[in-house]
Amino acid sequence: MEQRIKLAIVTGASSGVGAATASLLVKHGYRVVMIARSADRLHALAGSLGVLAIAAPANAGSETEMAPIATRILAEHGAPDLIVNSAGAGQWQRIEDTTEADARDMMDAPYMAAFVTTRVFLPAMLERGSGVILHVNSPACIAAWPSSVGYAAARWALRGLHEALAQDLAGTGVRSCNVLFGKISSDYFDNNPGVEEKLPKMDRTIPTMTPEQCAEKLAMLAETPRHQAVFPFMLSVNVLLARLFPGIARWLLRM
Repeated sequence: MEQRIKLAIVTGASSGVGAATASLLVKHGYRVVMIARSADRLHALAGSLGVLAIAAPANAGSETEMAPIATRILAEHGAPDLIVNSAGAGQWQRIEDTTEADARDMMDAPYMAAFVTTRVFLPAMLERGSGVILHVNSPACIAAWPSSVGYAAARWALRGLHEALAQDLAGTGVRSCNVLFGKISSDYFDNNPGVEEKLPKMDRTIPTMTPEQCAEKLAMLAETPRHQAVFPFMLSVNVLLARLFPGIARWLLRM
């Protein structure tokens, strides 16, 4: 019997962690539906990855755009085995420097992108009784630092989505996993000048990860998911500190 090709949906797939994850999953034999707004970059990457990569340009936070994609993919390939919600953006700003439009854009990705993408594909996963949903998140979803009002709020919303999903999915065979990465050497800091200078000093204790290293961790979690995963190890130490001693953590994050 011919072995079934696993199907993955990856948002934010035109750059950074999303692109690296899509590339690695293709190498692992997945058929990967790559979703991002940047159509040119998405098609170029999909073309370089071969027939297992499917470019699907869309705003992942819009059900109007995502519903037809889901209908087509489900009809042609069936329910996904994996969803990687890695779409995300955002400025680090104080509230008086954050417009309503800025706040809505930051909530759109990651939160609404994860909400809509999960919503349109989850029923088929539930019907089959298996699958993994990985939410690529930030340590800001545990402890916020100064000048991160819109950014942190969106990451807390994503964590809330995961926590509620995990409750609803108990016993279904579908797993939700909140994945926290520290600083990543993507083009985020180049595209957001001035942001890197706002990093708390305690960030210096945490090794920077590459998008490819993050992709390897996500591929591992696709096979062995858990409720929450934190990388690298030193970040997990800081997250534990924030949980046990929140007042001290808030003070350190202001340093």
